[in-house]
Amino acid sequence: MSEVNLDGVRNILGRIDLSEKLTNGKVRPDYLIPLLQDIQDEYGYLPRPALELISREGGIPLSRIFGVVTFYEQFYLEPRGKHMVKCCRGTACHVKNGAKIASAISKELGIEEGGTSADGLFTFETVACLGTCFLAPVMMIDDSYYGNLEESDVRTILERYREGGVK
Repeated sequence: MSEVNLDGVRNILGRIDLSEKLTNGKVRPDYLIPLLQDIQDEYGYLPRPALELISREGGIPLSRIFGVVTFYEQFYLEPRGKHMVKCCRGTACHVKNGAKIASAISKELGIEEGGTSADGLFTFETVACLGTCFLAPVMMIDDSYYGNLEESDVRTILERYREGGVK
């Protein structure tokens, strides 16, 4: 396990106006989510030492913080890849063999859903719907959509990202 530099968390805590965010010396519950979002923006995920620091400095039980972090899908407890690969598993994609696309992505990256590639380039997850049913089956990498996919397209698309052709 690598050590996490907590300067980013301290900077975030130092920027906030504590008088507005604290009640009886504790971070108000309505400010916890924005605080976690700021820390995730800083690190790309929520390292445990950062959560422990928030708990100590903000007077919030660590169990409560973990309760919030694990409830919302937007929060990540593990480092994420440089590129986020999302494969749609909605109805239209399901009907058009979206599961085969997800399988091809998993095979090509060598990871299961929710995993991050060993080189740190990709994190792969499936989502309920990407809202682009007319493109089914579809995957999304960062902010780009790739639709009407065949299994053989997956390798070509991912190679462009590996080679740095897509930033």
